[in-house]
Amino acid sequence: MYQKHFRSQGAANGSQPSRPFHYRKPAGAGGPSRGRFGGNRGGGNRGGGFARHIDVSKFINKAVVNPKTEHFTPVHAFNDFAIDQRLKTNISSKNYFVPTPIQDQAVPAILDGRDLVGIANTGTGKTAAYLIPLIQKILLNNRSKILIVVPTRELASQIMSEFMGFAKHLNMFSVCAVGGDSIVPQLRALSRPYNFLIGTPGRLRDLIDRNRVNLSEFGTLVLDEGDRMLDMGFIGEIKFMVAKMSAQRQTLFFSATLSREIEALVKNFCANPVTVSVKTGDTPDAVDQDVVRVPVGKNKLDILDELLKKEAFNKVLIFGKTKHGVQRLSESLVERGFKSEAIHGNKSQNQRVKALQLFKEHHVNILVATDVAARGLDISGVSHVINYDLPATYEDYVHRIGRTGRAGKKGTALTFV
Repeated sequence: MYQKHFRSQGAANGSQPSRPFHYRKPAGAGGPSRGRFGGNRGGGNRGGGFARHIDVSKFINKAVVNPKTEHFTPVHAFNDFAIDQRLKTNISSKNYFVPTPIQDQAVPAILDGRDLVGIANTGTGKTAAYLIPLIQKILLNNRSKILIVVPTRELASQIMSEFMGFAKHLNMFSVCAVGGDSIVPQLRALSRPYNFLIGTPGRLRDLIDRNRVNLSEFGTLVLDEGDRMLDMGFIGEIKFMVAKMSAQRQTLFFSATLSREIEALVKNFCANPVTVSVKTGDTPDAVDQDVVRVPVGKNKLDILDELLKKEAFNKVLIFGKTKHGVQRLSESLVERGFKSEAIHGNKSQNQRVKALQLFKEHHVNILVATDVAARGLDISGVSHVINYDLPATYEDYVHRIGRTGRAGKKGTALTFV
């Protein structure tokens, strides 16, 4: 339940309680709005689908410092799983010793060859939950092929990095095929033997149309962040790929939500799946949420400047609405003396990876991003998430603020209104 108390300047000055904030669809935005909050399921910045009726009180919630939750006691340790000792060594070298709830429940089911539906909040360890048993699957049969489909280039890159850690010295290979990068190196990589293909729907469809990927060779399909792919309008590409795969495949479907549309997809894609749900709530307990009111006549950038100069704002992820707006904001912050980088769809994959790396390694302490970075990325130590522009949907808000308050640390999310 969201606590409707205000700690921002407007509330402190005795302003009126929050009322629903109404948004108008931008002039010239194409296509009808869709979804509960008016979200457009197309890709890009979804300029025509911004929420028209999101209650501002949803952006205000006091963090629970010591939430009273049932202590999780795993049934397994990683050493207990029926996997190769070399894989266990790689797992321990990554300092994985006690499985998270989704790992504890999903790994045995996947090792048994079952289809699986995993419902989990971001940051719960689901990537390892499927990579570990699937790497074991390749160790048992190195001719097997596994297809992992994800909505964004960043998530594909992150999974590739995780794979390389778990599969070290195991003589298996992975190809990452994403849009925005040159297709030539990807075609070259596909000409050599590989076991895992990790990619985004558009680029995978391109490779299939070029006859460079034969989906009948793949016995396992992973659909990661299925709700996000549905929201971004990739359902056509997903159905196209599923139709070209063997009906005897193993299918693993992961999502943060389980809407009726997602349930329909699961019914079509999975055969008698095991369902593992470790979703604990909409927003993280450890995130202190509040609004920043912009008074009439006050410059929004000046208010942001004042916030970022405070000592507590040591690693800040700022979300903007459009690619051009995000780039301009980052450049404006640099002009004001801040160390800032930007990631958005107009940047090449190499530029985006470099920006993320600079942020992760503390060379810059501000990263300005479009929603392309909102899901799947594991960036440790983010002190603040700032919604400089409002999210399109409440679900997008949840995923944005999930970048902070991770790994037992408290975080803060601020939304400009």
